[in-house]
Amino acid sequence: MPTPTKGPRLGGGPAHERLLLANLAAQLFTHKSITTTQTRAKRMQPLAERMITFAKRGDLAARRRVLQTITDKGVVHTLFTEIAPVVAERKGGYTRITKIGNRKGDNAAMVVIELVLEPLTAGQATVREAEAATARASRGNQSAAETAAEKAEDAKAAGDAEAAVDAAAEAEAAADAEGTADAEAAAEVAEEAASDAVDGKK
Repeated sequence: MPTPTKGPRLGGGPAHERLLLANLAAQLFTHKSITTTQTRAKRMQPLAERMITFAKRGDLAARRRVLQTITDKGVVHTLFTEIAPVVAERKGGYTRITKIGNRKGDNAAMVVIELVLEPLTAGQATVREAEAATARASRGNQSAAETAAEKAEDAKAAGDAEAAVDAAAEAEAAADAEGTADAEAAAEVAEEAASDAVDGKK
């Protein structure tokens, strides 16, 4: 029998081990927290995190991939509709293992493995909001530069040199604020349109 790559063999064979880990993951998604041995929890944790990553994607292909491992459609529905939206902001670390001592009888190390469903801390939430605001501002400035370039092209087509020059100035200001290659290219297009419009007026 092949030796597993992530720890000792669980169950009687590879197929039994896969079923055992899948059942543990299904119970975790159902009850949000389960008590088991440390060995089983550590072997099941990567599987559970991978299933949650598929659930965050939320498409049909991801649902079918999860159903290959967890065959209970009710559990999969709970994973996709209840758990995935709660952890949507997290980039990983969806589960937590807490040691609770040894079991009487065989002295096996026991742990509680649970889903981390708490919201992100205030600091992390602030960082995420700042990143989103920066991305929105970048998109806004970029679209402003492109809009100004389009105005310059329209003014050139209409033969209005003054409007073309004004639009080129707007595009240049937006490009300075954005600082991206796309915005600078849009500003160059607007300047060319303005110079063509001025040359055409002469």
